[in-house]
Amino acid sequence: MKKTYKIGVIGAHGRGRHAWMAHRPESGFEVVMGAEPNPIPQKDLMCPELKSFDEYFPDASLVKDYREIVSNKDIDIIFVMSPDHCHEEQTVAALEAGKAVYLEKPMAISLEGCDRILRTAYRTKSKLFIGHNMRHFPSILKMKEIIDSGMIGKVQCGWCRHFINYGGDAYFKDWHSEQKNTCGLLLQKGAHDIDVMHWLMGSYTKRVVGMGMLSVYDKCERRSEDTPGCAYWDPNAYPPLEQKGFSPVIDVEDHNMVMMQLENGSQAVYMQCHYTPDAERNYTFIGTEGRVENIGDSGDCEIHVWTSRGSRKNPDIVYNLKRSSGSHSGADKPIIDNFLDFVSNGAKTNVNPVAARNSVAVGVLGHLSMRSGNMPQDIPPLESDLLEYFANNQQA
Repeated sequence: MKKTYKIGVIGAHGRGRHAWMAHRPESGFEVVMGAEPNPIPQKDLMCPELKSFDEYFPDASLVKDYREIVSNKDIDIIFVMSPDHCHEEQTVAALEAGKAVYLEKPMAISLEGCDRILRTAYRTKSKLFIGHNMRHFPSILKMKEIIDSGMIGKVQCGWCRHFINYGGDAYFKDWHSEQKNTCGLLLQKGAHDIDVMHWLMGSYTKRVVGMGMLSVYDKCERRSEDTPGCAYWDPNAYPPLEQKGFSPVIDVEDHNMVMMQLENGSQAVYMQCHYTPDAERNYTFIGTEGRVENIGDSGDCEIHVWTSRGSRKNPDIVYNLKRSSGSHSGADKPIIDNFLDFVSNGAKTNVNPVAARNSVAVGVLGHLSMRSGNMPQDIPPLESDLLEYFANNQQA
């Protein structure tokens, strides 16, 4: 008989809804348990049309303590979708219990936490998968295709400008606003982009220099400590200095920059701002024979390529990408597909946990640099046995 994999979701609401897509009883995957320590998040209360976990899965159980999922011998797969500072503890516990784990990015909020997770996965041989869904964005895949084809030559330089118009809503009104929960937003939000830059440039960062400031949201009106945070998107919540309800404690930067020197000799820059009026990730990669840039990162976007001298407004090639159905530019379903195929059939994954660790390393050490006089920080290497194991798709 075909095996049915039983699934538990730690952090059942909020981003945990992404894990609900793994419920495919007809294909042998069944969500049977969720863990959520708090009542339905206020973010969900603001969207009454959204079902809660127990409404969506009436036959599943919903508990408060994640340990009940980890200790359940019937559970085969665990999605860790909880706040960032919980990832290390919960993932290590799940791996020790022999569960296959889908871990939402970032992997952890410290480099030590990432390496502990990797060593646990290596020792237990429990399968580990990291939710870097941007590796499935059509715009990113198209730029990778162009770079891999050699159209722009050997990439020497990469830039990313990250405009975040929802920063005040999503990151400065709840747990994201404190270093103890995230390390900082260069890590929490930038882990996606740093991973993309590593992937498309074909190398990991070896040295980082960071600069950052808390320049706007420290001046905004705060809520009281006993008032729950509400990270709810409001298109009218602009400009930021006129808004209210910000976290009582804000000690993360709202404007971050990091410079990266990669192992293959190329260099990259990532810039992130949380109080822009518009929202977009704008990448450009410059090679020895040309340049590629995305105009729009989701929906109906364009990929521009220059292979001869001319003006920025006149690219040599324009690729028009059509809007993809589904959340996060249609990337959420294929990453779940990849994970379930990896667990059940040993399929090759689109993201290596070592890559996820190295994106966290840039974020953590970038924050350390910006908070210690902008001193350069070197990324410590991983042991060769870990590198070999994860490069081999976690095959012993």
